[in-house]
Amino acid sequence: MEEYLIVDGYNIIHAWPELERIYRTSMEHARARLVDILVNYAALSGEHVVVVFDAHRLKGRGHAEDAGGVEVIYTPGGVTADEVIEQLAGELARRGVVYVATGDGMEQRVILGRGAYRLTARELREKVQRAALEGRRFYTTGRPADGYLENRLEETIKNIFERWRKDGH
Repeated sequence: MEEYLIVDGYNIIHAWPELERIYRTSMEHARARLVDILVNYAALSGEHVVVVFDAHRLKGRGHAEDAGGVEVIYTPGGVTADEVIEQLAGELARRGVVYVATGDGMEQRVILGRGAYRLTARELREKVQRAALEGRRFYTTGRPADGYLENRLEETIKNIFERWRKDGH
């Protein structure tokens, strides 16, 4: 079964102190940093990740883009991130398990009604940190050659293959 993670972008930025500090000097940089974190998380977890940024106070059309496997949605003017998240949660819940990361209490109740599970900003941070730790553990254990088939064969089998190689079979 597919797993989806929908992230309320600005809500998480304001909830994570390191991103909030970046946001105070550059909104774009804070968004980019959150997306980078989520790209790494998606690669390690295998979840389909969507991050939604609010643009309802701005005029213009929204758009979506792929950022290294993470779908980034900028809502159109007049449409809130909550509206997009609620719609997505309902659609994706028919295809798999959906988690929505937001600290907005009202939004959490609505997405539960749409069949999704909620994650607080703190819970999302913990999931991201666990995935990073597991990724480091997985990718830094042993030597690259440890994964080669020849290094996992029993010695008797290796000897048989070596004899065949030498005999030209």
